[in-house]
Amino acid sequence: MRAPRFALALAAVLLAMPNLAATCFAQDYPTRPIRIIVPFGAGGPADVAARLIGNALQEKFGQAIVVENRTGAGGVIGTQEVVKAAPDGYTLLMMSNTQTANESLMSPAQRKYELMRDLAPIAPVNSADLVIVVHPQVAAKTLAEFIALAKAQPGKLNYASSGTGTPYHMAGELFKAMAGIDVVHVPYRNSGEARSGVIGGQVQMMIDSVTTMAPNVAAGQARALATTGKTRSAVLPDVPTASEAGVPGYEATIWLGLMAPAGTPKPIIDKLNAGVNEVVKRPDVVKLWKDQGAVPMSMTPEAFDKYLRGDIAKWAEVVKKFPDKPQ
Repeated sequence: MRAPRFALALAAVLLAMPNLAATCFAQDYPTRPIRIIVPFGAGGPADVAARLIGNALQEKFGQAIVVENRTGAGGVIGTQEVVKAAPDGYTLLMMSNTQTANESLMSPAQRKYELMRDLAPIAPVNSADLVIVVHPQVAAKTLAEFIALAKAQPGKLNYASSGTGTPYHMAGELFKAMAGIDVVHVPYRNSGEARSGVIGGQVQMMIDSVTTMAPNVAAGQARALATTGKTRSAVLPDVPTASEAGVPGYEATIWLGLMAPAGTPKPIIDKLNAGVNEVVKRPDVVKLWKDQGAVPMSMTPEAFDKYLRGDIAKWAEVVKKFPDKPQ
């Protein structure tokens, strides 16, 4: 009887070894610098959040956190780099609802990855309302006036975004559909260039994050017509919501989160999740983001997984309602 018992015990030990190894690895992790790939331009919400989170995790883990911008193809290029990286916790992706929207806007052949198959959720970071702005010379002081102007000139006005599939693009297409207007999408390489486009008058309108556009509104470089949350923004309290201003039920936000290559050991995912959740709950971070119009988000990896799948389904339904295929 001893031999079978020994065999069973040995089998149990062998089965446990991978988990034990992963747990031990996670206890030592990280032992070298970590990269956070931001698939969007410098200075945008994802870039700013990645640097804040990176600095805090660097203090916590005692290892350098390097933020790298890998822009292009509506966030696909940077995402592909993380998908191809080793699943060891040393290459992470700062993503947004751009990635969940791209699941229905682009085919797997175009993306060369599937979000929930090739990446593992770590944690969300924050969410923020957007603001609909126009160049100051546009003859519209309110959202209703802009809608009337667009209806009088179908296909003549345009709006900027930081690229196809970004939250700003999706918010613009949803706005077009719900307002019943025809304005032309002009995708830029990043949000900074798109912002410059509307400030410089090359495009008439843009939907941007409150956190980054508010200073331009305050400086008179752009006119805010409406914000996109359920309630008014604390940063722009005098600006009505889109729902108040003429598009009932309209709502759009940008949210950010971290993912890792699929196959990254669960103990490492959990360690990163705990670190991120600790950062976003810090009083100084909460206040900083509140002043910028952002709200911290905190979830387990499992809850974030469910959130991501729900967001993919939501944008798939929105894309079906677009009168034309987004460009």
